[in-house]
Amino acid sequence: MSFNNVTFILHKPQLSENIGACARSMKNFNFTKLVVVNPKPIYPNDKILATSVGAKDIIKKSKIFDKLEPSLKNIDYLIATSARFRNKNIKHISLEDLKKIDFKKKIGFLFGSEASGLSNEEISYANYTLQIPTNPNFKSLNLSHSVIIIAQCVASIIKLKSTPFKKSKKIKSASKKEIQSMVNLCIKNLDQINFFKPQEKRPIMLENLRNIFYKMDLSDKETRILSSVFASLGKKRWLTK
Repeated sequence: MSFNNVTFILHKPQLSENIGACARSMKNFNFTKLVVVNPKPIYPNDKILATSVGAKDIIKKSKIFDKLEPSLKNIDYLIATSARFRNKNIKHISLEDLKKIDFKKKIGFLFGSEASGLSNEEISYANYTLQIPTNPNFKSLNLSHSVIIIAQCVASIIKLKSTPFKKSKKIKSASKKEIQSMVNLCIKNLDQINFFKPQEKRPIMLENLRNIFYKMDLSDKETRILSSVFASLGKKRWLTK
C-alpha cells in the first residue's frame, strides 16, 4: 500500500480558499497527488497558494484538466463523494467500507463543486459513491472538510495495512483507462446504428451505460474480450454496407 496511489480530484471548484485548504488537508495526512478539473478561479493564484500554507508544493505539482474523463486515465478505481443519495444502479459504500478497498491499486476520490456537487453524468464515471455520515438535517460539508475526513480515514487504513478484497493473483483488474476505451468504442458503434433515440435521452442513456461497465469490476482480459466484440460488430456492419 502506498499514499502515492491515492489521488484527490476536485471537479469545478469555485473558491480559491477551498482549493488551498484541500491541499493543506491532503498534506496533513501525507497525500500529495491533487488533480483539479475546470476550476472557476485562475489556477493557481496567490490566494490558493496563501491558503495552502505549507502545502504549496502540492499545488505546484498538481495536474489541471478541462474535462473530467481525461483526468481519470491513470485511475483504477474511482470513488465519487456525494451528500445526496442517487437512485442509480451503482455501488454505495461507507467510510467503513474503505477498509476493503485495495489501495495497492490507483484510487481516485472525486469531489464536486461547492455549489452543486457532482451531477449524475459525472458520477457515472465512478465505481462507487461514498457519503460521509452527517446530521441528516444539515448534510452540506465544506469541500476541504470532506477532503480531510476522507484523507484521515484512508491514511489510517493504509498505515494499518488493512486486508484488501481477495482476488486471484492471476487476475488483473482492468484500469480506468482500459474501461474508458472499451466504453467509448461501444458508444461509437451504438452511435453508428442510431441507438440513442430519442436524441434528448442520449445523456441519461450514456450515464446508465457507464454505470453498468464501471460497477462490474472487470479484469483486463474481460475488457479486451468485450473491446474485441464491439470492434468486430463495427467491422461487420461496415463490410455489409
